[in-house]
Amino acid sequence: MQRFFAKKLFDGKTLHSNQMISVKGGTIHTIESAQFQGDAIQLLGLVAPGFVDVQVNGGGGVLFNNQPTLNTLITMSRAHQQFGSTAILPTLITDDLATMQLAADAVASAIYTNVQGIIGIHFEGPHLSQPKKGIHPTQHIRQISPEEMAVFTRTDLGLVCVTLAHENVSIEIIAELVKAKVKVCLGHSNASATQTFAALQAGAKGFTHLFNAMSPLQSRQAGMVGAALLDTTSYCGLIVDHEHVDITSCQLAIKCKTPDYIMLVTDAISHVGSEQIELQFAGMQISRQGNKLTIGGSRLASSALDMASAVRNCVQNLHCSIQEAIKMASTTLATFLGLQQKKGYLAPGFDADWVVLADQYYVNATYIAGKQVSA
Repeated sequence: MQRFFAKKLFDGKTLHSNQMISVKGGTIHTIESAQFQGDAIQLLGLVAPGFVDVQVNGGGGVLFNNQPTLNTLITMSRAHQQFGSTAILPTLITDDLATMQLAADAVASAIYTNVQGIIGIHFEGPHLSQPKKGIHPTQHIRQISPEEMAVFTRTDLGLVCVTLAHENVSIEIIAELVKAKVKVCLGHSNASATQTFAALQAGAKGFTHLFNAMSPLQSRQAGMVGAALLDTTSYCGLIVDHEHVDITSCQLAIKCKTPDYIMLVTDAISHVGSEQIELQFAGMQISRQGNKLTIGGSRLASSALDMASAVRNCVQNLHCSIQEAIKMASTTLATFLGLQQKKGYLAPGFDADWVVLADQYYVNATYIAGKQVSA
């Protein structure tokens, strides 16, 4: 039995002081009010549920699309652990079928060998809208076929999320994916509000990077953005790097949806956790300028955001409470994934995954299954 002392602890619901955490077999056994005792490990900072990120394209100098291997997943997970993420969905953007199969095989190996932090896979594409494709390679955007369905519905991948554009994927296919326990998100889409509501009715559960690469809210056309903001039971990913979405728009989204349905996502590529400046992807050169990634100096291309920075941005610039920011970085995501009985909270019976945040909410340490994985 391991014991840890937290002077300040947010359990996903309430902020506490002077808490003793006991861990057995990687799971929280008890959390009790207590004073520090010499045999306990002292956690210096605010202890909070480990962050969960459902949109991670790369990290540590590697990009999943470029190198869809087990070693890439290990590198990505370790890179994001530095910034408090204890569970991630490695994300493959639009690519050919062979690359999708390789990515699935790598994730299956990671799940089988229990690679820390890897809990499934997110296929962002390839069944998207050409007008809203962003940097997704045009040549690989296509209609769904039985071959892609076979990849999406594999049972050895952990949790599977698929981002699609409803105007290119039928209601029947969405329902079939949902029946196979795939988390269907809508994004990179020019769908109308009516089409969007129909997809939600069929079982789609979330929206990928709200506001970005989707039909906007306008006076005479609510678009996908309007439908997402109005719907009360769907979840919205939000990239809070202040490059992808205006601060006021972020505040509006949080006010409309509440922190219970806003999921902070990084949309990170290989630059996070590395000194990388340039990246080649699908014949394009992605360059880093400060915290901004662009093609040709102007066209946004994913992000260099880490989850701790997203939390800081919410507190410092969106004027969220730290409790709200942590909820959007952990608890809400765990609930979206159906893991609300294992992750997203610190309580007996939950995974002993937590982040220790210092002043200004930089990461002091990250723990997975009660073991420190990053400092």
